[in-house]
Amino acid sequence: MSLSTAGDLTKMEISSEKIEHADIDEEPSFTPEEEKALVRKIDMTLLPTIWIMYLLSYMDRTNIGNAKISGMETDLNLSSDQYSIALVVFFVGYVFNPRPNSTLPFLPGIMILWGTLTCVMAVIKSYKHLVILRTLIGCVEAGFAPGVLLVLSSWYKRTEQSKRFGVYISAAILSGAFGGLIAAGIVDNLEGVHGIRGWRWLFIVEGAATIGFAIISLFILPDFPATSRRLSGHERHIAVARLASENVTAVTADGEKMGDWEAVQIAVKDLRTWAFVVGYMVIVGSSTLTYFYPTLVQGLFEGASTYRVNLLTVPIYGVAFVCTAVTAYFSDKIPNWRGLVIACWLAFSLVCSIIVCVVYNFTARYVLLVLMAAGLWATNGGTLAYASSAFASMHPQARGVSLALVNALGNLAQIYGSYLFPDSDSPKYIMGFSVISAMLAVGVVTFTGLHVWFRRRTQSVIEE
Repeated sequence: MSLSTAGDLTKMEISSEKIEHADIDEEPSFTPEEEKALVRKIDMTLLPTIWIMYLLSYMDRTNIGNAKISGMETDLNLSSDQYSIALVVFFVGYVFNPRPNSTLPFLPGIMILWGTLTCVMAVIKSYKHLVILRTLIGCVEAGFAPGVLLVLSSWYKRTEQSKRFGVYISAAILSGAFGGLIAAGIVDNLEGVHGIRGWRWLFIVEGAATIGFAIISLFILPDFPATSRRLSGHERHIAVARLASENVTAVTADGEKMGDWEAVQIAVKDLRTWAFVVGYMVIVGSSTLTYFYPTLVQGLFEGASTYRVNLLTVPIYGVAFVCTAVTAYFSDKIPNWRGLVIACWLAFSLVCSIIVCVVYNFTARYVLLVLMAAGLWATNGGTLAYASSAFASMHPQARGVSLALVNALGNLAQIYGSYLFPDSDSPKYIMGFSVISAMLAVGVVTFTGLHVWFRRRTQSVIEE
């Protein structure tokens, strides 16, 4: 019996009636080859689409860091505190608008909206304009991450999810690397073209790319297993039945509906929800480093050109990508140890963060920053897969609320995380790394506790 199975406190079985009434052909069984073929089909349509959507989402969210060192800070006369506020307001919408929508056009629709607002960022004239637009983009994008989490958790078995969430998170990692390269190229080649500053072109180019792919995704992105028109009746039957074999509930055409308030009650009363909220807050709060990579690197290599600074951020994401891929691949093979794997990575990042506080050789600090980021990114996708697996047996609406709470409340950490690296602390930034070290210590305890908790529940179920 797997850890994720034993870790489920609430059991909700899918009845055969739900499958039969979901416009699915009545099929007695399916072969392993048919299931593998279906998984490959899902992987080839869902994963690339979600990957590119998240890549563009993260680029639109973090390009403010590249714009800052490329002239925006000077042109808008921004202080360090004002820049931090511009980062914070983005997450206001994440906290107050977390509920995902389960309809197919929802994700491409909000993507078009925030892509348009990103383009509008190119015409801002003041700090006030910057804050207003960042707030609006955050409110629009708030439903994207929990919506994607709900879709992925509704298509894959628990033992398949770590690799898929790893693919999903890899988009954010590579967007950081691509973002640095794109920013370097745009600022260097488009500076002054048509009288427009390079950092403004950055918003125009990336916003337009987001809008374009959002339109394309409307024709590619599959809906939920039991209702997807991208699948045949037999394929829908296989998609739902294979999830039922691991007690993963699925959205069906006429399945039992749950009221919004009931779903919220189930989610907030479940201790797993709050344990993962705390754990994810640690990871997300520590990962606010992402917004300061260009600034931190610039401080480490005083006198370096903007072009070189942007390029020096690329290795940070490159190493993180490799570590995340390896961790995601092996996590599905050892589902009983997911919590401990996450705790070990956080402990590794904790050690790196502590050393950064006491070592002032800038080259050594850069290497430690690269290693620290690898640990943080490797745990991000793993935590989402771990949470999704733990919530798998919930009713889909309750599961959506739980995942939304983990994502939304976890992102609260970015509010105070945005103030951890003020310019006045340059170049050592002792306060920021000290706070992150404390958060990582909490994360090690939290995920070690989850591992022990679920292991004990596994043993108790076996004994019964």
